[in-house]
Amino acid sequence: QVQLVESGGGLVQPGGSLRLSCAASGSIISIYSMGWYRRAPGKQRESVAVISSGGRITTYADSVKGRFTIARDNAKNTVYLQMNSLKADDTAVYYCNANILMQGMATPVGSWGQGTQVTVSS
Repeated sequence: QVQLVESGGGLVQPGGSLRLSCAASGSIISIYSMGWYRRAPGKQRESVAVISSGGRITTYADSVKGRFTIARDNAKNTVYLQMNSLKADDTAVYYCNANILMQGMATPVGSWGQGTQVTVSS
């Protein structure tokens, strides 16, 4: 069993910043790519940012490029999302995703966190 626990969401004014964290725990052998996704009210879930296992390769949605930064600490099994210059359009539930090789498994499995609400409003 693996758990992903997000934290750091909340209410922030436009132009403000938030930092999300997602920690993985459980019977983990290795964590491959990790990423952040979001679902805004009335919209489908979309990819926000993804980071490779070594942290060297990152990809971002066009809507967040230059404002958001994804990073990871493999020693802590944790991925972060630094969000700057937040806009009302960034309001959504943010979900952490990780491809994890668990004990007893032959291939990695995608796991999701429970989500954390980010609201950008004045």
